[in-house]
Amino acid sequence: MSLIVGVAKETAPGERRVAVTPKAVELLSKLGAEVWLEKGAGYDSGFPDPEYDAKGVHWASNAAEVREKAQVLLCVRAVEPQGLDARHAVIGFCDPLSEPHRAALFAESGATLFSVELIPRITRAQSMDALSSMASISGYKAVILAAGALPRMFPLMMTAAGAIAATRVLILGAGVAGLQAIATARRLGAVVMGYDVRSAVKEQIESLGAKFLQITIEGSGEGEGGYARQLTEAQIRGQREQMGAALREMDVVITTAAVPGKKAPILLTKEMVRGMAPGSVVVDIAAERGGNCELTKPGETIVDHGVTIIGPVNIPSSVPYHASQMYARNLVAFLKNMVKDQQLHIDSNDEIVRDTLVTQGGRVVHPKVQALLGSVVNA
Repeated sequence: MSLIVGVAKETAPGERRVAVTPKAVELLSKLGAEVWLEKGAGYDSGFPDPEYDAKGVHWASNAAEVREKAQVLLCVRAVEPQGLDARHAVIGFCDPLSEPHRAALFAESGATLFSVELIPRITRAQSMDALSSMASISGYKAVILAAGALPRMFPLMMTAAGAIAATRVLILGAGVAGLQAIATARRLGAVVMGYDVRSAVKEQIESLGAKFLQITIEGSGEGEGGYARQLTEAQIRGQREQMGAALREMDVVITTAAVPGKKAPILLTKEMVRGMAPGSVVVDIAAERGGNCELTKPGETIVDHGVTIIGPVNIPSSVPYHASQMYARNLVAFLKNMVKDQQLHIDSNDEIVRDTLVTQGGRVVHPKVQALLGSVVNA
């Protein structure tokens, strides 16, 4: 019997991505999987039903039918646990480090849950790294949003009316999103500076043609798994004092700093923003996590003392076609790692499986999520 994979329409407000594209159906079929898709699931992403028909997909009239048919449910945002049982395995974004109680509800249903946010950053898992894929889209789109809001042009231009100076852009945070933002701003012709608390990324910033903003903080900003760690109050205070001077010279600031499972750190205070020149733009990629800018309002664009502050949420969903293509390939690679003889085999000795497995057999099994829940769920 073939493995049956199901995909329902995404129900989160504003979510336009789809977990499986027509090309991904073809790849899943090569794994021996049968794919059931809810009608219209790919429409908002730019993938109409006839494109799936050509790949031999099976159609479900609604989400309930998808759950009835499928063993593995592939999602962008993990489906709600109601109606799931022990035969279901759910793979998607579920943010278990911020919403551990939702993981507990999955455990109660008996379903197996994999969180793609927790895919380890190891060489073997690069093709599965959905978080990095979506971050690269966020970095690109943040620059486009800034360019649209800025009352200036990005490149240096020589015109009959005289020279137009290039826009000065500062990218705070040089993870995947920050590096993509640097590369995009450079392609648009801006003069770019980058900053990160992890001094090890200085070479990466400079390799993209940007300058590294030198800010001295005591100790290292390097955290577990290559992410930035949360700074102490003293480190934050020193960082802000030095950054305030740099901000006064910038036309655009894009902030990308996030700590897994934590509220985003404040990098720009209201005083720092109000010290920027009128007409300047701040794009806060971390808006969904509370924002790196003290003035950010998630999902809104505001103007404070002449500075435009954009707080976009779910940026990848604003580029649903390519975001879905990338995400679907990540999911196929992740699933391929567990499919043997057309069946799902969950090997907890595999680092990728172990790190992403949140619930199994009616229990929350991920140590970090267990710790967040305490002893209540797993007593």
